[in-house]
Amino acid sequence: MDYMSIIVIILAVLLILAAFFVIRSKDLVAAVVASAVVSLISSIYFYILQAPDVALTEAAIGVALTTIFFMITIRKTRRDEE
Repeated sequence: MDYMSIIVIILAVLLILAAFFVIRSKDLVAAVVASAVVSLISSIYFYILQAPDVALTEAAIGVALTTIFFMITIRKTRRDEE
C-alpha cells in the first residue's frame, strides 16, 4: 500500500468517528465542533480527489461559515442543561 491509501483510510476512520460523535453528543457546542471536523475532513478528501475549488468552498462554507452561524445561534438561545 502506498502512503496515499494509508492517508485515505485514516481520514475515513476519523470521518466516521467524528460523524458518530456528532450524532451521539448531548452537548450542542461539542456537536458543532465535531460537525466542523467532518466538513474539514470532507474538504481534505475533495482536495485529494483533485477538486481544489470544491475543497475550498467546503472549507469556507462547511467549516467556517456554518460553524460560526451555529455557534452564534447556540449562544443566543437558552440552554436547558445550565
